[in-house]
Amino acid sequence: MDPLKYLFKKPALTGKITKWQLLLLEFDITYVTQKAIKWQALAEHLAAHSLPDYQPLKTFFPNEDILQIEEEEERKAGEWTLFFDEATNSKGSGVGAILYSPNDVPIAISRRLAFQCTINVAEYEACITGLREAVILNVKKLQVFGDSQLIINQINGDWKTKDEKPIPYYVYLENLIKEFNEIIFSYIAQVKNQFANALATLTSMLKIPKGVAEWELTVELQEEPAFCLQIDKAEPPSNC
Repeated sequence: MDPLKYLFKKPALTGKITKWQLLLLEFDITYVTQKAIKWQALAEHLAAHSLPDYQPLKTFFPNEDILQIEEEEERKAGEWTLFFDEATNSKGSGVGAILYSPNDVPIAISRRLAFQCTINVAEYEACITGLREAVILNVKKLQVFGDSQLIINQINGDWKTKDEKPIPYYVYLENLIKEFNEIIFSYIAQVKNQFANALATLTSMLKIPKGVAEWELTVELQEEPAFCLQIDKAEPPSNC
């Protein structure tokens, strides 16, 4: 009723609103504001008109914490697999890609983007970074996983974008895909893409010195506490 109230109460009308008011004048319309109903009166009314065969509704919903019902593609053993992700923050933008060989050996690739870009553009950069590495290794069959539904659906051709920035990336990806005999792009939840996300986040926050094009980061595996690794020790601790 609010539109009718606007027509009836407004003193000056112009354009189409005037035509609508003239059309409504031939009807005997009286605008009355709806009064509020007290909850007690509503409850008493429902109690007085209860159904004899009424059964309470089942309000229990199993798996109510599930936010996505679509099945996700699982990584197939014995095949080349690529995971990619981006990270954009106040420090900058970085991309990370993890390429797994059929023997489950990870190959990590990361790059810090030295130019301004959107999140979607950074996602494309991450995907292209991993695909280039796969082409260098002469991979012909590849599974690709990303946690951006927008990018995955655009690459698969299910969604189209009107934004001009990702279009050159999309065209470049189409040519890059031709280097593979078989390639599948699938969406994966972010919780299953933590390795690539952590690599991209770390890269985005690094400050690489000027003139340095590549900066290696070594991660060592330490199996014992630091106090067990001392060189000059008479007797090792009992718990080492």
